[in-house]
Formats: sequence, C-alpha cells, structure tokens
Amino acid sequence: MTETPRPAPADPLPPEQLADRLMEVFALVGPLYRRVQRKIERDNAAQGVSAGVRAVLDLLHTHGDLTVPQLGRLQSVSRQFAQRMTNEAATRDWVTTTPNPAHQRSPLIRLTPAGRTTIEAITTREKAMLAGLPGDITGAEIDACVRVLGRLVDGFAEVEQGGEGGGPAAL
Repeated sequence: MTETPRPAPADPLPPEQLADRLMEVFALVGPLYRRVQRKIERDNAAQGVSAGVRAVLDLLHTHGDLTVPQLGRLQSVSRQFAQRMTNEAATRDWVTTTPNPAHQRSPLIRLTPAGRTTIEAITTREKAMLAGLPGDITGAEIDACVRVLGRLVDGFAEVEQGGEGGGPAAL
C-alpha cells in the first residue's frame, strides 16, 4: 500500500476532516495489532508464552510489582483475563505473589528471576525483528505516531470507566 506523504498541517484539522483521517489510522492499527500478535505468539510458541502471558511479563518488567487489577487496567482487559494470564505465568514459575501492604486481598504480582530471563529474551528477539524491518522511518515520525496514538488512548479513556458520554466512547 503506497501512500503519498502529506505535509503536517500547522493548525488542528476541522472535526470532519479529523474523523476521516482517524478512520485511516484505525484501518491500519487493527490489522497491524493482529499481525504483530500472531507473529509474537508464533515466535514464542516454543517457549509456551502466549501473547497474554507475554504482556503480563512485560508490564511487570517495565513497571515492577503490580496487582492483577492494575495489570488488567494497563492492558485494557478484564481483571479475570489478567488473572488467568497471571495464573498461567505462575504455573511456569515466571511470577510469584507477595503481600500487598496497600490492600490485603489483592497481592502484588512479582517477576521471578526465570520470568525476568524469559521476558528479556523475548524482547531481545522482538527488538531484533523490529530492527530488521525495511523502511526509512525517522525519529520525528515515531514521536508524532506515539503522540497521536497516546492522545487517542486518552481520548477513549472513558470507555474503560464505563462511560457513555457524547465523546469517542459513544461510537
């Protein structure tokens, strides 16, 4: 798919044009996410690491000890799904629980040394794969992409909170 580069406008887009352009973004983000998820699961299958368990390990590696509800919120998945992925990781001795001084009934989930080794090996492989992708993407383009996607995630935050206002969550 060849796109002609478009100059970045200095002013924000009018709502109608913004909506059309964001639909272009969403049309790419969904297939990209699914392709990357399939690639990750295929590459990690030999180690028995599903995309869900990989996400739990990565969040713990990045953020440190977290509760299951925190893991769910950070991934925008249900607490139940986060619990299943955590349980799966625990059966492989990649995570363990520790008492949570802030909440007696919600223990902290912690990476074990084996979990740390596993996620570090996975991310090393993934970074090598990403570094091998063709293209001439600049740092400024990545910065813009991260900024726009971050604003979209924030714009849909009320969906996570069960909101039904007139904003993006109304879609």
